Amino acid sequence: MDWLNRINKALDYIESNLEGEIDYSKVSQAACCSEYHFSRMFSSITDVSLSEYIRRRRLTLAAFEIQRSDIRIIDVAVKYGYDSADSFSRAFQKLHGINPSNARDKGVQLKAFPRISFQISIKGETEMEYRIENLDFELRIIGKKKTVETRRGFEIIPALWEEAVKEGFVQTLVDMSWENPKCKLESILGICGKQATINHEEFDYFMGVRYDGEVKEGMEAIVIPPSTWAVFPNTVEAWKRLYTEWIPTSGYELANLPCIECFYAPDHNPKDELWVPIIPK
Repeated sequence: MDWLNRINKALDYIESNLEGEIDYSKVSQAACCSEYHFSRMFSSITDVSLSEYIRRRRLTLAAFEIQRSDIRIIDVAVKYGYDSADSFSRAFQKLHGINPSNARDKGVQLKAFPRISFQISIKGETEMEYRIENLDFELRIIGKKKTVETRRGFEIIPALWEEAVKEGFVQTLVDMSWENPKCKLESILGICGKQATINHEEFDYFMGVRYDGEVKEGMEAIVIPPSTWAVFPNTVEAWKRLYTEWIPTSGYELANLPCIECFYAPDHNPKDELWVPIIPK
């Protein structure tokens, strides 16, 4: 499968560069995917951020090397991308539970994190409902952004919305919506913004509505160009199955644009949808 081969090529590149500098643009190029989507795809499938995976692999190899040789700790630190022996020691102890120098002691217990590889898994016994939406105009979205820790995204984002309800921000968004309806995105929106680079452990989550009026005080605007979208009901379930089930067999690629979570009124069915930007292969 082409999708599977591309993802594993990206992991091949990472593995061959653990002892040097990893060019994150080359990681996404190997996967034929944007940096934004590769990072989200990796963490969604593996439940660990890409940067954390790389850190674990490097510290695994570092432990092997310390155990089987008399190499200096500072040389191992530099080899695996650390600026100092102190920063390496802190990371090593956090992962393995002991200082690097103690890794040479007989009988010590360390942790080894093996290389990840993706394989075909037979799924699809449950259908995935979706539709294609073509929006031939710019989406101008007004709201506020919050910084979210990638590995805790599914935990933090619901808490952000709860806080927004208490503070009255959600009601402000409700009051702004539906002024001049243009499409089915006339509701409260959560936009998973891009990381600056693929190895960032945080991303911007934008909470807003499609709105053509003036930017209100304390808010900002983002603009998404005309695009084609695959739309899935049930946002949480869609995120879980998007990268492993729909994208590999759909005939589409992910466009280099953010995904949008659309939350409708309580009496709407479905209650929420995931809008995913796509382009034909």
